[in-house]
Amino acid sequence: MITREDVETFLDRLSPDGASHREVETGLWIVRPSGPLDFDVVITHNPPVLLLRVKVMPLPADPGETAALSRRLLELNATDMLHGSYGIDADAVVLTEALELAHLDYEEFLAAYESMTLSLSSHMRELAAFREVR
Repeated sequence: MITREDVETFLDRLSPDGASHREVETGLWIVRPSGPLDFDVVITHNPPVLLLRVKVMPLPADPGETAALSRRLLELNATDMLHGSYGIDADAVVLTEALELAHLDYEEFLAAYESMTLSLSSHMRELAAFREVR
């Protein structure tokens, strides 16, 4: 099973690509991907899983816009997401992924991490239109 120290090693391996990370409490890291987008990936070592989560944006104030956004997020989950999925937590859109620690290796971790950051990079322009309605 992957330990907290193993996760730290995985995160250190992301650094050459420009990502930075810091552990804010035991088993909880904030990762800042490289690139122009302004978001953090929160990674939690919570046996038996490793959770990756990004707060994407607040929900629109207008219920009709929230409904349209929810539909679009479901469509993206069905067509564009290899790892993880969009969801709603309280008043925010989130992107999450859970990886089983028992069989996790660096390549699987990297694939999930890159899938999330690539998805956000490609979807943010479209999703930003819903943010502006607020």
